[in-house]
Amino acid sequence: MSDPLTHFDSHGQAHMVDVSAKAETHRVARATGTIRMQPATWTLIASGQAGKGDVIGIARIAAIQAAKRTSELIPLCHPLPLTRVSAEFTLDEAASAVHCTVQAETFGRTGVEMEALTAVQVGLLTIYDMCKAADRGMVMGDIRLLEKQGGKSGHWVAT
Repeated sequence: MSDPLTHFDSHGQAHMVDVSAKAETHRVARATGTIRMQPATWTLIASGQAGKGDVIGIARIAAIQAAKRTSELIPLCHPLPLTRVSAEFTLDEAASAVHCTVQAETFGRTGVEMEALTAVQVGLLTIYDMCKAADRGMVMGDIRLLEKQGGKSGHWVAT
């Protein structure tokens, strides 16, 4: 088995992985995360009454934008020509939470896991930013990769 820490060279120095020899394939990644809040804050979001506007709509755009700019934020990520990014937000009244799931896709030589994960984080951070005046105690968590497809390692699904 090859060294799993591919972002380090033989001298232990960080480097951008050379993907030039990899095959171009359709790559897909899905990631998810949750932001939990006070019930009153959840109601503001669900009712569309948050003072700054359509919280979910703006968070969706922020998530998509974040996926597109991931390589500017994560130093060793390759810039990717994304072919699709979808961001879905689910309101969970029982948990006073909003769940975010992002799917990112490309046709290329490296995967889109970082784009999906970054998009989830920024989508949730946008909700926090828009609602912090009402609830500074919101908690983001459960952020993880759900699935990835494409490339040499094939299809992986979280258990």
